[in-house]
Amino acid sequence: MKFVIQRVTNADVKVDGKVLGAIDKGFMVLIGISNEDTKEIADKMIEKMIKLRIFEDAEGKTNLSLADVGGELLLISQFTLYADCKKGNRPSFIYAGKPDMANELYEYIISKCKTYDGLKVERGQFGADMKVSLVNDGPFTIILDSKEMN
Repeated sequence: MKFVIQRVTNADVKVDGKVLGAIDKGFMVLIGISNEDTKEIADKMIEKMIKLRIFEDAEGKTNLSLADVGGELLLISQFTLYADCKKGNRPSFIYAGKPDMANELYEYIISKCKTYDGLKVERGQFGADMKVSLVNDGPFTIILDSKEMN
């Protein structure tokens, strides 16, 4: 599982010109799921993401978490995070999770994030052609990869 976490001042996602999800200060997260991923892996990734201290405190140090700043989440499914570009110029996506399984885990991640008190969680639409807009604050981008966390 891969999470590309971008600290944002605001972000939104549209499908067919309609805003599906929008946040102010928080994380816009691209979520890639492989066939090897499980709910247990998702739980570890979510816990790490929620506790990341990448917002600035009064001294300007990255010391505060989402909860500390009243941050919000925008969660977007992104199978292309598992693109394999080793051969040729056309990426292969054989390592991306099969749609039914990946969608089930994506929905699980959304529902699990919603269990955190006071955390606003917005979302994209699995498998849709989405248009994502954001203002990356910093810029600050972190990639969490479950293979590197084990």
